[in-house]
Amino acid sequence: MLTDYGLEDGFVAACHGVIIKIAPESRIIDVCHMIPAGDVRRGAAVLAQTVPYLPEGIHVAVVDPAVGTARRAVAVRAGGRVFVGPDNGLLSWAVHAVGGADAAYELTNEELFLTPVSRTFHGRDIFAPVAAHLARGRPLTDVGPELPVDRLVVLPEPTSRVRDGAVEGEVLSVDHYGNVQLSIKADDLAALGVRNGDTLAVQLGRRQLSVPYRETFAAVPPGDVVAFADSAGLVALAVNSGDAAERLGLPPGAHVRLSPAVHAG
Repeated sequence: MLTDYGLEDGFVAACHGVIIKIAPESRIIDVCHMIPAGDVRRGAAVLAQTVPYLPEGIHVAVVDPAVGTARRAVAVRAGGRVFVGPDNGLLSWAVHAVGGADAAYELTNEELFLTPVSRTFHGRDIFAPVAAHLARGRPLTDVGPELPVDRLVVLPEPTSRVRDGAVEGEVLSVDHYGNVQLSIKADDLAALGVRNGDTLAVQLGRRQLSVPYRETFAAVPPGDVVAFADSAGLVALAVNSGDAAERLGLPPGAHVRLSPAVHAG
């Protein structure tokens, strides 16, 4: 399960309870429930980067600012897994990460829902019970009519391009520690000749910083900014023992340009 429900209320426990009551043998892995409220892009990134390390099963993701509107609820089969959630792009990057969609279905079979269905809590009343029924072996075709996979909502891929001796990208996400994950692959920096121990020129709008490129944030003194390749193979900016997003003023979507630093002399 992945949601933006937080942990201050009983929303996550209610979803767990619904699943266990229908499918008592289920084992639930909580990916994250602290996605910023309504941040579909952050939810998509976390799900896509986590799903390769999860066992095959039913993946329920709910970051759903349009809950209760005409947006579709869907189940998507991909890579031996089933993804259940709103059709708002949240599932799209994870589906791509496991090889793309084989089939998709709209959730319309009310026999699989809790009743009455709340207009604002589809996680509890639609997504959780449908997932539980699927986990018990209910055929995917029972959830509702099949949809062409090319009609599913897909989030635009994060921008990243190499040109003029630099790599341009955007802030993909900011984690709990304030580390700023960029859409730039570490391999793209390597193709420009950047190695650990080098210095990067980091352009943030009109600002330009010289930032050391190291293997980990702990390779610089506390309070210093550092760039490194994170566990997803993407370039991240961090402050050792600090919050890089706050220090650098980098919200998700902000444009960033990286290039090898040019030293005088």
